[in-house]
This record gives sequence, structure tokens and C-alpha cells, in this order.
Amino acid sequence: MSSSRWAGSITKSTHDQWALARRGLAAYLQNLDAGVAMVRRRLALPIGEKGSRGEPGGYRSRQEWHAKSRRLAVLEHRRQAAGADWQAGRVRVVRGGKRLANTRHHLDTAQLTAQQWRERWNAARMFLSADGEAGKRYGNETIRVTPDGQVSLKLPAPLAHLANSPHGRYTLTCVVAFPHRGDEWSDRIETNAAVAYTIHHDPDRDRWYVTAAWQRKDPVTVPLDAALASGCIGVDTNDDHLAAWRLDPHGNPVGEPRRFCYNLSGDAEHRDAQIRHALTRLLHWTRRTGVDAVAVEDLDFSDSKTREKHGRKKRFRNVISRFPTARLRARLISMAAEAGITVVAVDPAYTSRWGAEHWRKPMTTPTRNTTRHDAASIVIGRRAQGYPARRRTSPPPHHQSDGAGHRNVQAGQDTTGREEPRRHDTGPHHQGVSPDADRKRATSAPNTVRDARTGQDSLLLSV
Repeated sequence: MSSSRWAGSITKSTHDQWALARRGLAAYLQNLDAGVAMVRRRLALPIGEKGSRGEPGGYRSRQEWHAKSRRLAVLEHRRQAAGADWQAGRVRVVRGGKRLANTRHHLDTAQLTAQQWRERWNAARMFLSADGEAGKRYGNETIRVTPDGQVSLKLPAPLAHLANSPHGRYTLTCVVAFPHRGDEWSDRIETNAAVAYTIHHDPDRDRWYVTAAWQRKDPVTVPLDAALASGCIGVDTNDDHLAAWRLDPHGNPVGEPRRFCYNLSGDAEHRDAQIRHALTRLLHWTRRTGVDAVAVEDLDFSDSKTREKHGRKKRFRNVISRFPTARLRARLISMAAEAGITVVAVDPAYTSRWGAEHWRKPMTTPTRNTTRHDAASIVIGRRAQGYPARRRTSPPPHHQSDGAGHRNVQAGQDTTGREEPRRHDTGPHHQGVSPDADRKRATSAPNTVRDARTGQDSLLLSV
């Protein structure tokens, strides 16, 4: 009995929710496989055997070994049940959210009454959304918003008798406005470009909201050398803040380090808003400095979040679990594309260690205490520019003059003081050679140029 437009919106929403649950089940299976493999490995080792670098050893006592053997049976049972759901293509979706559904059994803890919970539940389960249609009037035939903010809905056939406007439409008496990107929205509806709308209710404020969304074309690809011509911003990602430092085209830190904090506690909407606000401040500061590129680490903790690998290190497991790697990367790519800023993804290996070794002490002054994260942001930016972590290379081999080339690898011909002698020792130095910088540079979509980890041209990723 529903119209094709409403049926299409419902079908698309159902498919998207199923796909999201399917991806969550795949991540759950991956985590279970990692946990089972780690427990089996540690159970096979002698009790008390020390582990190697990056791999834990045997369990400390006989009691812990016995407890972990029972833990292995639990994980294998969960893996079998989840694997059966995966093979059958079965997912479990709770419209309105599983957390809100479980809150019904803990109203005292949530400080809610039954009526308040019911209002939230009805609002979360309400579906009033329509995809855009290019070429239709104002870009959407189902939910139409005129340039002056008037909202009207195309009613399905069973509800056509409730229409208060011609052609089976119901027009609201109130008007809406879009303070954020309102000019861009006006330009799209004037040309009848597709705009999707979602209407939802906030029971706490007792207010209705209309959300508009549309898809942009892929931005123009920017060459890496052109993006780094004015320097870059090195960003070190942490569980509670982003540490950033501006670097000039020669890899030298300029000005003071910046820190953009966020709080990842609370629900998913709060965490997403915190990340969005931190990235907004970062991109605004980047534009003010006149830099066109941001260098970030290509982090991925998908195989390291299992508690079976790190054992009693609850604080460390909590830290890596809170790292918003995927969400932050997706947000940064989309927001940087809107601001015209290139995102350069680099290898995260040893950035904190080399930053503390080569840059923390030299950049510390009586009025500035450079942290380990600030120093790591310098290494990240230099790696994106193709420079090694160390500020100077070793002296020429045949004599101590500059006959074989200058020692300062990033100084230009007109740089003041480039012929000065090497500075005194500023900290411990290791004889290990830093990895090839050219191999470690890579740009992430949408301004992807090349993937330096493989040495091949990489594909553009959709946002």
C-alpha cells in the first residue's frame, strides 16, 4: 500500500542497517580468531617462560594456565555460534538501539521513568527519511523543502485523505532553516539537485529537527610536491588529544606546538561530535597558517585490541581500544576535502621513539616543555616530506669539512647558519639507520597520489 518512494527509502535503510551489522559481525569474528590463536599459543608455552619482543610468553602460574584453558573453551564456543550466523547470513538488529533497549531494565540507574524511556524509544524507532531525486522539484519529491523553509510531505495512498495541500501533500505550518552550509543547500535546491532529508524528534527538548544531506563530487587530485610546497602540519594521534606542529618546506618546526583535546567517553554521538570538533579546530588552524597538507599516522589496532594478547595490561588495552583510528581517518578525509587540504598518511613505526630521541630535548626551552607527543608530530611531518627523523646526517667520510656535501639535509642554499659546525650532542644516539623515507610516504583519499609502502599507484578511496 505504500508508494514506491517511501518503499525505496525503507528498503535502503534496511539494507544499510543489515550491512552495518554484517560488518560488525565480521569484526567480532576477527577479534575472536585473534583471541583464540593467542590463547592457544600461550597455553602451548611452558609456564613462566618469558616472551619475545612483541609477543607475550607463557602464563605465570598453573592457576592462570587452568583459567585460560577454560577461557579458550568459551571463546571457541562463541566463535562457533558467530560463525554459524555468518554462514547463514543472519544478523541481529535492534531498531532503536540495543543499549536503549537494555536501559528499560535499569531505569533507576539511568534515572529515567517508564514514560521518559518510552518517549525516547518511540523517537529512536521512528522512521521519517527520504533520499534525494535529481531533476525533481527542489531535489526531493517525498520530503520537499522550499527555499523559504516550508516543509511538505508526499503522503502514501492509505493516508491521502489527511492531505492539506494539492496532489496528496501534507504541508507543515512551521518553517525550517539551515544555519550550517545554508548557502550551499540553497544553491542545490535552486538547480533541483538531489538532497536527502531526515526528520527526527528530540524527546528531551521536545523539538523536531530536519537534517539535509547530499553527496559531492570527488575533489581534484593534488600532486604531493605541490601540496607540500608550503610545508605541512604533523599530527600525532592519541587517545585524548591531537598533538600538532607546523613544519616549513625544509622540515624545520615553526612556532609553537598545538594540542586539540577530545573526550571519548559517553555514547557514540558524543564521541563522534568530540572528534568532529577537534578536527574542525585542527583544519581551521591549518588554513590560518597557510599550509595545504596535514600528515597523520596510518594507524590500525584491529589485531591488537584482544585482551588475550596484552594480559593484565588493562590500562594499555583501554588506551588502544579508545583510539578512534577508523572514525578519525574517515572524518579527517571528508572534512579536509571540504577545506581543500591534502591528507598525507605515513608509516607510524617508531615515530614516538625517534621523536623523543632526536627532537624532544632540542625543542624544549625554559618557557616550553616539549612532550613526547609533540616531538612525534615533528617526525610524522618530516616523514611525509621525505626527510629522515634525524635533523642532521653523519659527517662526510673522508674528512670533517663539507667537501662531500652539507650535513644539514633540509637546509636550503640561502639558509642562515647552514655552514656552522655540528651542534653538541643533545641526547642518546643509536646506530640504527632510519627506514627509507621515500618508501614511507603515502597520501590518503581523496588527495591520493601514490602509495609509498608498495611503490605502486594507489586507488582513490570513496568517502
